[in-house]
Amino acid sequence: MTRDDLIAAYAAPNRHYHNLAHVEDCLDKLARLGDLSAAEREILTEAIWWHDVVYDPTRSDNEELSAQLAERHVAAHLRDEVGRLIRLTQTHEVEPADRLGAILISIDLSILAAEPSRYDAYAAAIRKEYAHVPDDAYRAGRTEVLRRFAARPVIFPDADFAQAGEQKARDNLAREIASLKE
Repeated sequence: MTRDDLIAAYAAPNRHYHNLAHVEDCLDKLARLGDLSAAEREILTEAIWWHDVVYDPTRSDNEELSAQLAERHVAAHLRDEVGRLIRLTQTHEVEPADRLGAILISIDLSILAAEPSRYDAYAAAIRKEYAHVPDDAYRAGRTEVLRRFAARPVIFPDADFAQAGEQKARDNLAREIASLKE
């Protein structure tokens, strides 16, 4: 798969949030980070490009399938680490000493700390991706996902992301949870 193939995958019509704009936003966040070696930046760039390449909201193995595709297509010296990082996006849980994992997960979740109007657009886009789910079931499932994030000691495992966005993310999560009850 080439970058053009990846771009085409992210342009699929059922992608309202998990699309090229999400990848570009993640790459922009990565570009703003200092203190990364060239090798670390290369690994994270590939992980970002591949982390949602397979996205079907009716499946539970998107991350695994994305990791497998990446492992078949990225350079040999990147395969293991890129695959490992992509698999972390299934749970968004990272071991304390996993610096690259913390960075990738924090980048992937950074939308949670967006300004309210941008967060609301994200939440609406997620609802569109799950249009096949009836409203009551969606509200219950989405509330559970949001509550799990809110219950974590920290949402962003990278300390810099946590410092910059933890409270904004918590405010957005609480606001969306309240709106799902209405």
